[in-house]
Amino acid sequence: MRIAYLSTFHPFRGGIAQFNAALYRSLEREHAVKAYTFTRQYPEFLFPGKTQMVQADDNADAVPSQRILDTAWPLNWPRAARIIAKDQPDLLVMKYWMSYFGPSLGYVAGSLKKRGTKVLTVLDNVLPHERRIIDVPFTKYFLNRNHGFIAMSEKVKRDLLSLRPDAPVHFMPHPLYDHFGASIPREEAARKLGLDPALRTVLFFGLIRDYKGLDLLIDAFAQLGEGHQLLIAGEPYGDFAKYQRMIDAHPLRRRIVAHARYIGDAEVPTFFSAADCLVLPYKGATQSGITAIAFHFGVPVIATDVGGLAEIVTHERTGLIVPKPDATAIAEGIKLYFTGDRSQRLRGNFAQVKQELSWDRFSEGLVKFAGTL
Repeated sequence: MRIAYLSTFHPFRGGIAQFNAALYRSLEREHAVKAYTFTRQYPEFLFPGKTQMVQADDNADAVPSQRILDTAWPLNWPRAARIIAKDQPDLLVMKYWMSYFGPSLGYVAGSLKKRGTKVLTVLDNVLPHERRIIDVPFTKYFLNRNHGFIAMSEKVKRDLLSLRPDAPVHFMPHPLYDHFGASIPREEAARKLGLDPALRTVLFFGLIRDYKGLDLLIDAFAQLGEGHQLLIAGEPYGDFAKYQRMIDAHPLRRRIVAHARYIGDAEVPTFFSAADCLVLPYKGATQSGITAIAFHFGVPVIATDVGGLAEIVTHERTGLIVPKPDATAIAEGIKLYFTGDRSQRLRGNFAQVKQELSWDRFSEGLVKFAGTL
């Protein structure tokens, strides 16, 4: 099958680019795949992070991609569609996570669809965490120009069907990221990060945004007692000062270590090797790609029961589900995790989980579903 894949690829960085690179590599083993990406992904004012581009310390897969689409310049969109159409692909694959992309990706999708190419999109989000007036119309425009969709959580599937009830959709869970390499010894990781290896290490990892509930976890940490330390790692999208004020006033502030910055790929094994568990104290969510990193390193996840997190984190198998986004409930979940031999028992489940959530299984399911459209 000839597959065109339009989304974020090298030289852009981040979780979306990592997902696309892994799926591309799996698809290309059986199909002729060509990757296309953006000349401009976001205008700078829409991107609150440090940079959109791969840095020297990123362990990024340099997928060979052609930069063709300027998302902010509509006069470019017909040309981008013509470039893809020239190769006469059987299938166009895209990734959708933000309504900003609805017009540009929707235009290209519609143009290829008219030319007889099947159009299939992997959905991260349909309705975003922070709503804006453009979200529904831009997203509807995009959805109506696809033949079908892959949803990685039931929450995303429900959101899709609320906007397009007739949409063909197939559910498949997020595969595990496997490009970060192996774990390192826990003591070595703790030393590199300035942690006490004798303490239980609770990790918060990923972009720091309001809906992710870091404030709840900082409050919960006060209820854990002397044998724990909190490790925070991730780039703030917004002002970290409010969290820093909470840390500075915290009774256990000496056991909170914050790396409030972008974490390069090469550093990821160190953070997860130091961790006893990952906590997702989210106030709202669809899914989380961070779980795919944790599972790769065999680190169980404690997550609040919001959005699709309970579909990804299997209670008492790959982690624990906390009933609500509340500091006391999160603290109780962490205490339960460290009760008896539970942490060791949960870690023992990941060999089977890694087989179930492979990229090859995901790509095979995608191609098989595409054949039904």
